[in-house]
Amino acid sequence: MKFTHFRDLQVWQRSMTLARSIYSITAPFPPSEAFGLVQQMRRAAVSVPSNIAEGHGRPTSKSFALFLSQARGSLNELETQLELSIQLGFAKTAQCSAVLQEIDELARMLHALQATLRRPSAQPR
Repeated sequence: MKFTHFRDLQVWQRSMTLARSIYSITAPFPPSEAFGLVQQMRRAAVSVPSNIAEGHGRPTSKSFALFLSQARGSLNELETQLELSIQLGFAKTAQCSAVLQEIDELARMLHALQATLRRPSAQPR
């Protein structure tokens, strides 16, 4: 599997959009959460495209797959934090439903990319 740049990956592009969405969703959170939930959610959201980019720069498909696994973990973390922010009344369910669906889709995309990298035909990039 060969890509010219991590920016060519649709999963990276969509995860960048997700990160921007999380910044928008968390902007009106109470100031008391600036160093709590807001910071954690933003960090988890930024971690997804960052891990994809970092993994893409690694020399083997196996190491790339490891970073994709870390990106999936950040998606799970973000989903949990988003659900908590809804339960705490910081975010509206209607506002977050599309983002939660995007998180689910990105997790599937990362899983599929990992599976592709595990195939014997996957060439080092």
